[in-house]
Formats: sequence, C-alpha cells, structure tokens
Amino acid sequence: MKSFKIIDALCATSAGVSRKQISFDTQTGLILSVDENKFSRDEIDNYYGDDCLLFAGMGDIHIHAREDVSGKNTYKEDFRSTCAAAKNGGLVHVADMPNNPIPPIDDQSYLAKMELTQKSDVPILLYAGIGPKTRPLSFKVPYKVYMGPSIGDLFFKNNADLDDVLAHYKNQWVSFHCEDPEILEAHKGEKDHFSKRPVEAELMATDLALNLIEKYDLTGKLCHYSAGAGLAAIKKAKEKGLRVTCEVTPQHLFLSEEKIRTMDPKEQVHYQMNPPIRSEEDALALLEALKKGEIDYLATDHAPHSKEEKEAGMSGLPGLDTFAPFTTWLMKNKGVKPETIALVASENPGRFFNAFLSSLNEKSDLMKKWGKGMGLIAEGYSASFTVLNMQKPITITRENLKTKAQWSPFLGVTFPGSVESVYLRGQKC
Repeated sequence: MKSFKIIDALCATSAGVSRKQISFDTQTGLILSVDENKFSRDEIDNYYGDDCLLFAGMGDIHIHAREDVSGKNTYKEDFRSTCAAAKNGGLVHVADMPNNPIPPIDDQSYLAKMELTQKSDVPILLYAGIGPKTRPLSFKVPYKVYMGPSIGDLFFKNNADLDDVLAHYKNQWVSFHCEDPEILEAHKGEKDHFSKRPVEAELMATDLALNLIEKYDLTGKLCHYSAGAGLAAIKKAKEKGLRVTCEVTPQHLFLSEEKIRTMDPKEQVHYQMNPPIRSEEDALALLEALKKGEIDYLATDHAPHSKEEKEAGMSGLPGLDTFAPFTTWLMKNKGVKPETIALVASENPGRFFNAFLSSLNEKSDLMKKWGKGMGLIAEGYSASFTVLNMQKPITITRENLKTKAQWSPFLGVTFPGSVESVYLRGQKC
C-alpha cells in the first residue's frame, strides 16, 4: 500500500489558475510534490473536473471562538463548534481574538488558553490582548488592541494611554480595531447604532493607528476595515514603506446601511456589529480596493451571540460557515479574480499563521504537525486544501450551519458555488 496520495485539480494561486497534481504523505500530512503530468489517471486518488477550483486551505485570521479558561461564554461558541463551523465553511485554520472574560495577556494566560484549543483539529492561532497595563509576552505572538469600547473590558478610553502602552510593544505584530474612543463617547447618545459609531471614528483611529505603526516600528494590521474614505491613507502608508495590512469582512462587502434600514427594526438589530455596516458607497469602495489588490485579508470577524443577546442589541455577526461559499459570489458575481481570492483567503492568511509557528512550536506540541505551515501549495507545506465547486449553488439555511449561534447574515442568500471538499493534513473532512 502506497504511503502517499495524489490529487489532480485546477489549482488557484496568486500566480494563476492551472491544473496540477499534488502528492502528499498520508502519515505526515505534508505535501511531497506539485507537478503537471507526472502521474497517470489511474494513479490519481482524487480527481476534480473543471467545474472545481482547489485553493491552498483557506484561513480566517479574525474570529471570536468565545472559549477561555473561565468557560463563561462557551454557550455562544467553543473550540469544538468553531472547528465544525470552520470546516463547514471551507476553512482549515483560524485566529482567535483575546477579548474574553479572562483574556490572554501574559505567558501564563496565553498558554492556558492555547491548551484549550487541543480539542479542535483545525489549528487555532491565538492573539494576545493589549490593555492599559499589559506588556509583551516572552515569545512571538500576534496582538490585538481595541482603540475604543468593544465586547469585553480589554480596550482604551483615550489615545494618550494607548500611546503609552504601545511604547512597550516596539517591533511587535499588532492588529488594531480602529474606532476612536473620544468620538464614540461624544456620539453615545445618538438614536441608532450607525450614528453612535460614525465613520469619522474609524477615520480618526486609522490615522492614529498608522502613526503608531510608524512610531513604534510595528507590523500592523487594521481589522474589519469598513470606511472607503480611509483606504487612501492605508495605501499611502504602504507606499511609504510601513508594514501595514488590512482586512475586509464579507458582510461589509455584501451588505449596506441602506439595505439594513429597509428592514423591520426588530430585524435590523441582528446585523449590528462594530464597526457598523457602512453605506453602499463604502461597500463599493472596499470591493474595488479588493479587486486592485489593496485589501490583504478576507476575514469574517466571526462573533456569535445568543438570539436573546442579539435582540438586546449586542454587536457581532457569525461568519465561519459561509466563508468559502461567499468567495464564489465574489468571483462569479462581482468579477474578483481567483488569483485575488487565493491571495486574500489562502496565501496571506497562511503567511500570517506561519509567522508564529516557530515561536509556538517552542512552547507547545500543538503546532508541530503543520510542517512549513499553511496557505501555499508547495513541498513541505500542510496538505490542507479548500476545493470549491463553482457550478453547484448553495442557499444558506439554519440547517446547514454548524455555529452554535444558528444564525447568519446570509440566511436565505444563494451563493453561486459551494464547498466540494476540505482536506486537513491530507485527510478529507
């Protein structure tokens, strides 16, 4: 019995789309070779026709899995249900945010939370939190800073305190939730969520974040970016040589404030998130930036809540289950190239994940089985793949969701393609 298997498929990478034969070791789960015509048809274990596209396993580097050592929020989601929803949505790795009841803010709390991720076969990279009195961990991890109030208590109330703390994080990888706390405070009495968190708060925080990234030589990332007017500043910062990237969520590309305002008020509250869904103009600007290669990551900000919490006005939308089907809408309905999807959904998330593999391998055995890492179809990388059937539509219903939230902003939406197969370390899920 041979110790390797072979997939033959149309493969989408940032370099182009072409048919490849990928062989991988069934024991290590790592890619052995990538060829064009090395194997005969009868040697192929899994053949996908031209109706399918194979991507290096897709990754979502911005989620809220809700589990921590307190266990207080596992009724919303936990690492097992996160794993199920991720694979259901075509994802093979995720990165979890730190705004938990007991946030990971030092070596001990980070490793304690990391131990909990063992229950998931999908690798879960953890962000450490930055708060008013925190300091960097002793090993390399990604960090998240909430510039203004969000879910949880890990945020800053003013910009001066943020600057003081970030002075200790020079040369670190820091992701920013860009909403200026002083503007949010000034608008907290407005009539609705859109008005309470105006676009000006994001634009002001963007300028501050970019200044801090330059000032402290950070590898910076702007999370769930929603303001079309802020994209020029990000582009200029990149051209200047700053190490800055940005995310966009499916919901900020698909929805708009105008669409939500046509809904019944009781339904509108379900679409509340931070930052809010913006205008149609913003959504179009984000889409154009994505097409031009100015957006670096497609990331869901998966943030499940109970039905009662949503009805009470809590912010956050689930998104893991619909990640890959949404990319088929981008490709087939909006003209986004498969090469771009490969970059923002597979390669860049993979490179983000891989940047911390070596450091975390020294602290735990949890990450050692992923070889060179995720996101690339190349020798030595994990044989983890997302295969999309571009001709098989899917309508999103509660029945095909794996998240505990059992809700999606895409309920009733028909995407033009769906997940055909997901491979994790060479095993079809």
